[in-house]
Amino acid sequence: MLNWNDIIRFANRGTPAPEIQIEKSEEEWKDLLTPEEFRIMRLKGTEPAGSGEYCHAHEPGLYACGCCGTDLFDSSIKFESGTGWPSFTQPVKENAVKYDKDTAYGMVRVEILCNTCDAHLGHVFPDGPAPSGLRYCVNSLSIKHKNGNDNE
Repeated sequence: MLNWNDIIRFANRGTPAPEIQIEKSEEEWKDLLTPEEFRIMRLKGTEPAGSGEYCHAHEPGLYACGCCGTDLFDSSIKFESGTGWPSFTQPVKENAVKYDKDTAYGMVRVEILCNTCDAHLGHVFPDGPAPSGLRYCVNSLSIKHKNGNDNE
């Protein structure tokens, strides 16, 4: 189980390598995504708090990257954080999420990205529930729910 010390180490020294790496040009991503998805996932935007489709969703299944379909989070570790964004305590695998130090807006945070395609997901914070103490704060537009029956 990852903890805050692991996250800081990954942000400073690099995340474990993904199984595959997907690279596309900006134009290729623009062709595949809606303008709002492109703004959030490729330009590191944020959706308004409380506006996302998955803020209060609790259906079983996995949440995959909205760009490349890589599995990122399991619904069993999703929780209500009260922040207005879907929140999770752990990724499905240690190398599913990439961690980058983010110093934008005069603060230091840890940005989370899909480790397969570098899509911006949101940020991770050390104020989540036990046992990990982590809160992966994710834009709904950065993920797609796959239920256990049909994987869509």
